[in-house]
Amino acid sequence: MFHNLVIQNALSPPILFFFLGAIAYALRSDFEIPAPLPKLFSLYLLLAIGFKGGIELSKSGFGQPVLETVLAAILMSLFIPLICFFILRIKFDVYNSAAISAAYGSISAVTFITAESFLESQNIPFDGFMVAALALMESPAIIIGLLLVKYGATQDKPKKRIMKWGAILHESMLNGSVYLLLGSLLIGFLTATFDPSDIQKMEPFTGELFYGAECFFLLDMGIVAAQRLARLNKTGAFLIMFSIIMPIFNAVLGSLVARLLNLEPGNALLFVVLCASASYLAVPTAMRMTVPEARPSYYISTTLGLTFPFNIIIGIPVYMSLVNKMIPQLS
Repeated sequence: MFHNLVIQNALSPPILFFFLGAIAYALRSDFEIPAPLPKLFSLYLLLAIGFKGGIELSKSGFGQPVLETVLAAILMSLFIPLICFFILRIKFDVYNSAAISAAYGSISAVTFITAESFLESQNIPFDGFMVAALALMESPAIIIGLLLVKYGATQDKPKKRIMKWGAILHESMLNGSVYLLLGSLLIGFLTATFDPSDIQKMEPFTGELFYGAECFFLLDMGIVAAQRLARLNKTGAFLIMFSIIMPIFNAVLGSLVARLLNLEPGNALLFVVLCASASYLAVPTAMRMTVPEARPSYYISTTLGLTFPFNIIIGIPVYMSLVNKMIPQLS
């Protein structure tokens, strides 16, 4: 069963396009995608999943299961960076440990989208309110990372930089991906609540185009991931092992929480994927601004060069098998 899931996932069009991009880089092809397009498709994917999530949230409402799941997701985004930090301090200083921990405590929206596509291919239902958990897990990890730097550094940082908490909170809570996700979620919710007829008007844009846009975006991600993978030898064996073992460990923690929450298999997988994924966009941007002492080659190359491809190719089927074992009464 597990091998079948891995094969089916690896042979799905989005993953095959990811391989196509990675192979293009490996073969030194001159194939490239103009820079504005990946950003455009990234924004489109966030808008589409946010809008569809808002529609589903309107159907499910804000009942206890929804609130419990979202709260648990936020708590996980606070707890995971702390675990990562103490492990990373074995080899790295406070600055690099905090920056990497924040990345692994945060989330990857593309990994989440790929997990949704996997569930759809397996005909496993899931709820749109999980998008709210996706949007709200990004900011807490950034804040924890900055707090770890503030209180863990052995030497004082310039006072001017660490006291600008207004700017830090603004960057962590209103960065582009969080803003677009929450905004689209709200628009989808309002549309479904007050004028459901407009949902059909949006369907060609947010529905029929979505799968193709995902494939196009992963084609570019394959190129970028291969570029980062080539630089991983500079990070050392410890960090390379961390970038594979830590997502699996976080997935196990996430599956335990999902079991406590009595989540159905589809929602449980998405929850586990959120716990196991790592940010390669929002967190690096915030860390570059606020923790310049940390090396981007550490927290970008590992998350994008190894953790991201591991999760979308192998991790998602592994986590689905884990969910089925951890929640047998619902599988």
